[in-house]
Amino acid sequence: MSASTHKSPTFECETGNYHTFCPISCVSWLYQKIEDSFFLVIGTKTCGYFLQNAMGVMIFAEPRYAMAELEEGDISAQLNDYEELKRLCLQIKKDRQPGVIFWIGTCTTEIIKMDLEGIAPKLEADIQLPIIVARANGLDYAFTQGEDTVLAAMAYRCPDTIANNSIKHNNKCTTKTVIIFGSLPDPEVKQLSYELNKQNINIKGWLPSQRYSELPAIGPGDYVIGVNPFLSRTATTLMRRKKAKLISAPFPIGPDGTKEWIAKICKVFEIIPQGLEEREARIWSNLEEYISLIRGKSVFFMGDNLLEISLARFLIRCGMIVYEIGIPYMDKRYQGAEIELLQQTCEKMNVKMPKIVEKPDNYNQLDRIRDLQPDLVITGMAHANPLEARGINTKWSVEFTFAQIHGFTNSKDILELITRPLRRNNGLQAISDNIYTIPTSTNQ
Repeated sequence: MSASTHKSPTFECETGNYHTFCPISCVSWLYQKIEDSFFLVIGTKTCGYFLQNAMGVMIFAEPRYAMAELEEGDISAQLNDYEELKRLCLQIKKDRQPGVIFWIGTCTTEIIKMDLEGIAPKLEADIQLPIIVARANGLDYAFTQGEDTVLAAMAYRCPDTIANNSIKHNNKCTTKTVIIFGSLPDPEVKQLSYELNKQNINIKGWLPSQRYSELPAIGPGDYVIGVNPFLSRTATTLMRRKKAKLISAPFPIGPDGTKEWIAKICKVFEIIPQGLEEREARIWSNLEEYISLIRGKSVFFMGDNLLEISLARFLIRCGMIVYEIGIPYMDKRYQGAEIELLQQTCEKMNVKMPKIVEKPDNYNQLDRIRDLQPDLVITGMAHANPLEARGINTKWSVEFTFAQIHGFTNSKDILELITRPLRRNNGLQAISDNIYTIPTSTNQ
């Protein structure tokens, strides 16, 4: 393939709706991350059924979330929203004693124009408890953007800080600090903290913090960086409202993305990275057993959780052929460094740059899948069974949202998920061959 084949990314935008998991599902991981929080989802019975199904196994542990169920009187404006919400919040304060209450708006509150932002400040002063409003409705936001709306709302509550000072002291690099935004499980937090500490970079704080009272102070001159591609609203809020400096970098997904993420932070702080290339090379070597299973195989992303470009870049580096990257929404500025790394990876692997389709039309995608016959389709749950029935291997995209996929050592978990349907089918084929193959007898 000649160098001229490598072109700039091709972006298309179709007219499909958001065929994604509901954004209010962000409650399932955020209430665990913010330990003194309580999430009140304001919606209809449908929202309640969804939460029960999505998080049913957690109900018996008395999780810190609840439904404020809108009924006919609420929708027809016959009831007083303020009094009803005050009654619920006072009950939550008495029973659970949270440090903060999050009101999660839904499609219904959006449609009936419920003024949550207007009610919250007055009620907060009334009951003496912080109330943060986040609109996580499926009309405007895709699956993982629910977290983005919550973190953007939290960013306003971060204390202000004085501008950070010089990068050098006596011509020597001193320890630098960075604020990281994005909700990750504790093991991933420790891994990324360890990698940055090795480069003499300290983490000033995380957004979200484990407790609302421990939100990091952010102000002009502070450096911030994201860990997930769906946090563009949070990044914009930190830059515009807190005057922080955003470090634009690929996301720490896969050995290549993690190395570039750390390297970009080092570059901003004028630090020469130590041992990064060797660290990445060791991880790639350890992954070879998995990579050998998918090298030369093809994959198609239908689009669901906004992790698609990062995952596609990693899989191309593993030797897979990516036919199409469907993605519900993309901020090209926030994901600019990731797109650039995707392009560099395609050139390095000498493959064609895949087409990126924003807000894809699923009907058109199914036609393309039928024509291309990929080895694997990464899709939302709605399309998995119909595709499997047509003989196409699938993987639920929601699994990558809940799995630990960030950092060097978790690259194996990504490939474990990717190869599972392929290994399963190989195993079934082997069993089938053993059952239906009639051995040739040598004794006559």
